[in-house]
Amino acid sequence: MKVKIRKSNTKRGRKTGFRSRMKTPGGRAIIRRRRRRGRALS
Repeated sequence: MKVKIRKSNTKRGRKTGFRSRMKTPGGRAIIRRRRRRGRALS
């Protein structure tokens, strides 16, 4: 049986969270695109 990966939400938030997205121009572009598509973003 495989070992289950325990995901840390803190690490995940730091990597792909709203604030980390807003730090880079590329991340802001992602948020802009998602808003245009009608995605709910925090």
